[in-house]
Amino acid sequence: MRPKPTACILSSAKDVARRTQPTLMQELAHALSRAERGVTRQLARAMEEQGCTVEDWRTLLLLADGRGHPMTEIAEFALVPAPSVTRLIDRMVTSGLVHRTADPGDRRRVLVHLTRRGRALQRRLDEIVEREQHALLAGAERAEAERLLGMLGGLADRLA
Repeated sequence: MRPKPTACILSSAKDVARRTQPTLMQELAHALSRAERGVTRQLARAMEEQGCTVEDWRTLLLLADGRGHPMTEIAEFALVPAPSVTRLIDRMVTSGLVHRTADPGDRRRVLVHLTRRGRALQRRLDEIVEREQHALLAGAERAEAERLLGMLGGLADRLA
């Protein structure tokens, strides 16, 4: 005959069950990661036809304002580790997409700018992103997508 479970064992089982249930934070982190990976994978496939990476696109997008940006801003915007952004920009300089100048306000700092070729590529990539956006949001209301973007932006700002 089996002994009856004690309160201690039952309490322990409830604690284990509670710990195995995903928290809202765990579910949110997982859902955001899955969505980010899916969107990035979709964009990466689409940008391959231009010989571009998502990091290249993000860099071109930032530089499209024509102001020139330091490496630290590029790394932050393109979501590239600081040590890797130098290789990224070196590769883009070699491809004729960007060029470097000294910052007139601080000669020790370098600013990166788009070339004509870089601007042309950025415009082509804009068209690709627009096409992918339509495919991604097919059937979704624009207001719904804008609300999601606002929520995600707010979350990112709170976490920064």
